[in-house]
Order: sequence, then structure tokens, then C-alpha cells
Amino acid sequence: MKKVTFYIATAVFLIVATIIVISYGKGYIFNLGNGKIGILGTGLLAVTSQPDSAGIYIDGHLTSATNNTISLPPSEYDVKVIKSGYSSWQKKIKIEKEVVSSVYALLMPTAPKLDNITDIGVSNPVLDPTRTKIAYTVSSLDNPRRNGIYILDMGLRPILTLQSSSTQIVDDTIDDFSKANLAWSPDAKEIIATISAGPTIATTYLLKTSFNENPQDVTATLSSLSSTWSKQRETQDKSQLLGFKTKLQNLIKENFAILSWSEDETKILYTASRSATLPLIINPPLIGTNSTPQEREINKGLVYVYDIREDKNFKILDSVPENKSQDFINAFPLNWFTDSKHLIYVIDNKISIIDYDGQNKTIIYAGPFIDDYVFSWPDGSKILILTNLGNLSTSPNLYTIGLK
Repeated sequence: MKKVTFYIATAVFLIVATIIVISYGKGYIFNLGNGKIGILGTGLLAVTSQPDSAGIYIDGHLTSATNNTISLPPSEYDVKVIKSGYSSWQKKIKIEKEVVSSVYALLMPTAPKLDNITDIGVSNPVLDPTRTKIAYTVSSLDNPRRNGIYILDMGLRPILTLQSSSTQIVDDTIDDFSKANLAWSPDAKEIIATISAGPTIATTYLLKTSFNENPQDVTATLSSLSSTWSKQRETQDKSQLLGFKTKLQNLIKENFAILSWSEDETKILYTASRSATLPLIINPPLIGTNSTPQEREINKGLVYVYDIREDKNFKILDSVPENKSQDFINAFPLNWFTDSKHLIYVIDNKISIIDYDGQNKTIIYAGPFIDDYVFSWPDGSKILILTNLGNLSTSPNLYTIGLK
């Protein structure tokens, strides 16, 4: 009889313990208030940051450190992430019962490090479609064999210095390549260099990304080459949509003038091609998603980010800047940061990083830089800019702004 009682007690204990563990995992906590035992349904807030070990303040109270999970009663909370030496991050987060709300805070150093990676004078840097290489021209040197077109490979990891990441692909011994306008092929394997000799006279060369001893003159066949590249871009654009359901494809085709895709192709930066109400693609909506209020009523010409995974739409800008070139990367004030969760925003001679939902705009650099030549380093560790540091008597060079 004692054995039976023991087995029954053990079984009851295991069942109760299992219920407690499962309940806690769902965000429930036990309340002993008023002399009664009860269970309160809560939600979980999971906060990570880069860098980690930052303080988490909830409604102004230091509650925990990042890379941790906090149990909270359902409500809306003012969440702030703070670390010494870095800018703070803040957002209102909605906590729901039995739901895990995940938060990622990218903290920017308040005193970022500035390093040069070229010292020979740089002009017209152009980012390739893979966002890992930059082609640029050099014209400030006395030796025509050193002037010409160079490529900086941001994917290389040189042992000593980033200055060794650039290689020359053509020099000025055959033509004035140092004065060329550059454009990448859709597959990032070739470059078109156009050299103007007057208002209506120009020579165009097709270059490989290795050294070109005999550059190929394609002036006579340029229209055919341009047509081929346009078809390649159209094919690439179509292939990005093929994996989506028809309803999502129609939403994008009918409403979006796509500016660029995020690196992981889960978000779209776009201008609204018309005023419309975006239909729900995921219905009912997912739980535990970004709690920043979205805008599904879009207005033609405004700039938005659409999150494909969560079916959320966020307004970023009220208008597209006028009188800009059609080169998005070099002209438009927004481009994707490499982590696909943030945007680089260039306006009023300042460089900022903002969350993809338009929150937490943080200025990371307010010094002089040339035009809008601002690029994200592939691993997210730095931003690349073109600047002469305000010295108009010197040629500009490429510098990195350290973010880690």
C-alpha cells in the first residue's frame, strides 16, 4: 500500500512539475497575493543587442541585461537599451499573453573610428550589384600607369591593412580611363567605362574585373550590350518574385516601384507607384511580430519598407528627392545596411542609421564627405565614405567609419 501511495505521489508531483514548467515557458508566473495561490498569464520579452551586455530599461527601470528573456504582464512598455560609449536605443514594445516578443538593438559607438583605405585620390566610386566591390577612378598621380580604374574588394581580409584590398584593372596608357564614367554589369563580372571627348563624342569600353591589357572598345555595339544587360536585370527582378505566392506577387507588381531589396531579400524599400490600401497577405496576422504601428494606406510617391515575412508595411520618407541621377546607390538618400534590419540614411550632410521600420534614427557621422558616396561594409563592421576631410586642396579618398 505504501508503494502504491509513493508511486501515485511521484506521478502527481511529475505532472504538477511538468505543468509548472510548461506554464512558465508560456510566460505564466505564480502569484501569492491576498493569501491565495494563482497563475498570472504573461508574455516574454527577448532582447538582444550588438554589442551585447547592454542594460535593458523598462519604463525607466533597469531590469536586466541584453541577450536575456524577461517575463512581463500583457501591456505596452517603453523599452530602452543603454551601453556606455554607445548611442541608446528606444522603442515601445507590445507584450501579449503567451507570446515571445523579440527585440534587436543595434547600438552605434558615440566616437566611431575613422580610417583611410586609399591615399592616391579617388573619384566616382560605384558599388557593384553584389554590394561587395567598388570600382573607382584615380587621376591625381603623375604616372599614367598608376592612373586609371581600380576595384576595391570589401570581401577580402588583408592581414596588415585594407589599403591592399584595391587592385588596378586598367591604366591611362591607352585612353583617359581616369576620367571615365563607370557602370557594372548585372552579374558584377564586367564594367562599362565611358570616356567623353566632347558633348556628343564618347568612347565606351567593356572591361573585365582583372587587369585589361587590351580594353575592348564596344562603342559601336553599345546599344545591343545595353539591351542585353537590361534583359538580364529584368530576369533577375522576375526571379526574385517567382518564389512568392500569386497574391504577394500582385501586391508588389501593382503597388511598388522597387528601390532595392534587403540583403536577405525579406524586405523591400520602395516608393508607392499609386495610392492604395495594401491587402493582408497573412491573415490572421502573425503574433509576436514588430509592434511598431504600420501603414497599409499608402500614398503615391512616398517611401516605404515592406516586410515580407511579417506582412508589415512602414512609412520611411514623405517624398523622393528631386533632381537626382537615376543611380540609386549614389543618389538616393536611403540604402540597406548589410544586416537587412537597418537603413543608411544620408541627408543634410549627415549619415544616420535607422531601424527598417523608421525608428531610432542615429547620426553616426556629421563630418565632411563627398556627395552621397556612402556604402555599408559587407560584414556590417563599418561604413565606407568618400571624403577629403574638408581640405579642398587635396583629392578625396575612401575612409571607413568603424561601428564596432
